Amino acid sequence: MDPQTTQLLFFGVIILVIVLLMFRNGRKRQRDQAALTDGLKPGAEIMTTFGLFGTIESIDEQENRIVIRTSPTSQATIHRQAIGKVVTPVAEDGTRLDGAPVVLDDAAADPSFGERVEQEKHDEAARGTGKTVE
Repeated sequence: MDPQTTQLLFFGVIILVIVLLMFRNGRKRQRDQAALTDGLKPGAEIMTTFGLFGTIESIDEQENRIVIRTSPTSQATIHRQAIGKVVTPVAEDGTRLDGAPVVLDDAAADPSFGERVEQEKHDEAARGTGKTVE
């Protein structure tokens, strides 16, 4: 074999390997995207691509919008493509895969605006007068 044929054969093999690796990466990306899409259900805890954590409240398939609850009193509407990863997936029956119950609205457990809880009353009394409040 002459040197030119050997070089052409070598470059042909390198190009073939690169093309095969590109197809493999594309299939892997498709599998990862399908797994992410399967995990998007109400109750799943997610992280967005810009670092915001929240729990999915509702999904609008036509508009590609997802409403997430970031705290008991605030919600955010984001585009479906802004989901970076599913932190805590939810099973088909609506329970989390880690065994914890899914609670979409825990605002009822928090005190109302201006309402004091018993521990705060106790702490305030101990700081001010040295007496405890019953």
